[in-house]
Amino acid sequence: MALAFKDFISKEISSLPHYLVIGHPISHSLSPLMHQTALDYHNLKSHYYAIELFSDDITEFISWMNKDAFLGCNITIPYKELFFDVVDRLDPFAKSVGVINTLSKEGAKLVGYNTDVHGFLEPLEPYRDELEGTTAIVFGTGGAAKAVCSGLSAIGIHKIIFVSRNVSNKTNVEQFDDDIDIQYVDYSQWPAFIDEVILFVNATPLGMNPNRDQSPVKKSETSLLKDKICYDLVYNPLDTTFLKYARAAGGQPIHGLHMLIHQGNRSFKIWTGKSFPLEVIYKKLETYLKS
Repeated sequence: MALAFKDFISKEISSLPHYLVIGHPISHSLSPLMHQTALDYHNLKSHYYAIELFSDDITEFISWMNKDAFLGCNITIPYKELFFDVVDRLDPFAKSVGVINTLSKEGAKLVGYNTDVHGFLEPLEPYRDELEGTTAIVFGTGGAAKAVCSGLSAIGIHKIIFVSRNVSNKTNVEQFDDDIDIQYVDYSQWPAFIDEVILFVNATPLGMNPNRDQSPVKKSETSLLKDKICYDLVYNPLDTTFLKYARAAGGQPIHGLHMLIHQGNRSFKIWTGKSFPLEVIYKKLETYLKS
């Protein structure tokens, strides 16, 4: 259950040690279930809350992060780029990616990290050799797409075709230009590249609960997913419409729960120095989503 920021700070729980995930919308987030399970597992006396942050809350929230009770937070849509210039220090890797999704209180300093790239790459490890030197199609050009681009660069993808409704809204990926051929097309153009594509990544909110019937790929385009690796960063629902299309076409679906857990594990290590009980958390989240 999510709390509006103004409601949260009015409650007694806000004076106790806490971690947060902030975004809008945020009610779908599984981060509280995941991180609270890990905090309880390690007997750490703090709590994790999902906070619905509206644009007119941002200034007050920035001040809130100076309070002793605030220990850190995860950042999701639409704020992954907004806090880039707010932190006192950027982890060098986060600076190279250009997006942060994790804030950590380190002494009196607020430090920004990116754990999305690590989380994104974990499920692709079995396909690393197959993907090296190939082409990927990435739906979306927002903050998540930057992390995807960084990850694909790291595993040797040769070319990325970004698909967007607004082709002029280009992802800031200049740091990868020497390593990857970057192209931008609209949703009517991507099928022309199908013969050279091995991997599809949905880095948009399309298909996210409650809009479960949405997909970056039309039903009429389902056959184009045959023998392709189809990775959806959306994790709620577990089996998105995009992944159903991939399975029906004979593609290899990868759901976003793996990325969520591994990026969360990296955040948790930054905050606490401890690791997630991965199997416990995976089973708990999978059961929740299937129910």
